Amino acid sequence: MKKYFLLLAVAGLVVSCKKTIEKNVEEAQGPELFSESKMDIEIRSQVRQTGEFNWNNQSISFVWSALLKSDEILSVGYKPAGERNVEDRLHLIDINSAEWVAAKNTLIDMIVQEEKKLHSDVTKESIIPWGEDVLPVINIRVRSYKTLELLRNSNLVRYAEPLGYEPRTDAQKIMSSSGCSNEPTFGLVQNVDYTVIAPQSKQSWNYAYHKIPNAWSKSTGAGVKVFIVDTGAEYDQENLGSSFNQGQSSGRTIEKLVTLPRETFLWINTGPVETPDDGCGHGTAMAGACAAPRGTDGNSCGVAYNASLVTCRASSDVFIDESREAKGVSDAFTIAGGRTDVKIISMSMGRITSSSQIKDAIKYAYGKGKLIFCAAGTSFGWTAGWYGVIFPATMAEVNAVTGVRDNSFTTTCTTCHDGSETDFTIVMEKASNERHPLTLSMSGDIPATVGGSSVATATAAGIAALVWSKFPYYSRDQILNKLITTSANYPSRNSRLGWGNLNADAATN
Repeated sequence: MKKYFLLLAVAGLVVSCKKTIEKNVEEAQGPELFSESKMDIEIRSQVRQTGEFNWNNQSISFVWSALLKSDEILSVGYKPAGERNVEDRLHLIDINSAEWVAAKNTLIDMIVQEEKKLHSDVTKESIIPWGEDVLPVINIRVRSYKTLELLRNSNLVRYAEPLGYEPRTDAQKIMSSSGCSNEPTFGLVQNVDYTVIAPQSKQSWNYAYHKIPNAWSKSTGAGVKVFIVDTGAEYDQENLGSSFNQGQSSGRTIEKLVTLPRETFLWINTGPVETPDDGCGHGTAMAGACAAPRGTDGNSCGVAYNASLVTCRASSDVFIDESREAKGVSDAFTIAGGRTDVKIISMSMGRITSSSQIKDAIKYAYGKGKLIFCAAGTSFGWTAGWYGVIFPATMAEVNAVTGVRDNSFTTTCTTCHDGSETDFTIVMEKASNERHPLTLSMSGDIPATVGGSSVATATAAGIAALVWSKFPYYSRDQILNKLITTSANYPSRNSRLGWGNLNADAATN
């Protein structure tokens, strides 16, 4: 009997200790968490009301909940205590200078010290998944509420926000994988869906609406390099490889880069590294729409068929909803921004919430004089019918592009977003049968067709390449002025569709 009571006493002590530990951990981890459904409702509400969801405007409790319900990766923008207006001069900052290094190290030391109170084995190396060479940003794994609280109150911090939280409804998961199909489109009809042009190439049906064939007599994109931030370029599509120069396309280059990290944390990165190969198909389609060769194989011809390309695998799909994808996109923009040979950046991807880290990267590239086009948005799930221009096309530094129908230039395509931030439109959907423009498929010489604001954006980037090729000594702002003043709605900007349809012929005069 004594043994029985002794066991009860020990069991009671264990339970008591367990409850104490759980309570301490709970206190260390902060207040009660918001549910994902409640957060998603709030995100949707703010986007509807203001057109944007900015993490910096949310409570610490909200940010904390999103951090724990994603992958615990926090994006921390830092600065020396006396610095002001950092975002306006990111392209001028040297993060390796003494004061910036000191600010960064102070924050990292503070984070490690606080995190050790919960997990004694924490080291700097174990909680920093990726380095950063350009921007004053740290990506770091945070598991203590107190750490987040200290960061949000620090005069060394510009922002501290979850990098990988996006609404997670079933429809949103569908949106993430949508746009990844890029198979050949059989049954295309000559002189309806395409026109055969010399030497043996297919010109998409929508080019005539933007007078692209007329512009080709003056410019084909030679001497201009476009950087495509997307899901990569398929190795099996030779027109983005060994046959990039063929027919009337010659003397240009194509590069294939990857910025998408393979895994979230360094210590679990035991598999193969990411390659530039397109596992989705979307990036291949965008590269083809922009600059596929005007060749001899019967495939689709791109808008700027003599422009050079850099294709970058920055995301695994079109919806930037993972921390590693946000990091991949951020790195892509800083790489493109830092290259003097790149003039135009095109990205046909986006997300619902804003990301200050991606904003920093875009501002950096803009400061370097790059002309940037981003997709206004394409609905695949619960965004249909109510959502406006998506991030980062909402940014002032970006030209937001959406798609319209061939029978009404004020009617967007079935799934295309629009709004006050829209700058340009591209005809990319037939009202009669919803046929979309031609582009390269994943392999072979039978074209694919691709829709949404995605193809509109890549087409606009191609038109810009034609213009910059014609006026090689123009600045970014001069090229943009050419595009604006020759577009359909100029001089009256439409409240939903901006300057309207681009006119390649007029812009190259």
